[in-house]
Amino acid sequence: MKALIETIAKALVDHPEHVKVNAVDKERILVFELSVHPDDMGKIIGKQGRIAKALRTVVTAAAVQTDKRITVEIV
Repeated sequence: MKALIETIAKALVDHPEHVKVNAVDKERILVFELSVHPDDMGKIIGKQGRIAKALRTVVTAAAVQTDKRITVEIV
């Protein structure tokens, strides 16, 4: 899942070397914290949050096979 988020994020930004994904495991929720270069923040969020919402939708669809809820936070 971490690799999926990194691959999608690196394809969207101008500075792919600054893309970092950190996994934080809570009780029944797995939170992936995505951090990018400050100049690329708008490209990850998108107009009215559309790209961020699409990224979360793809991750949620890929997480159906697991028992945990998975969320993506953009830091």
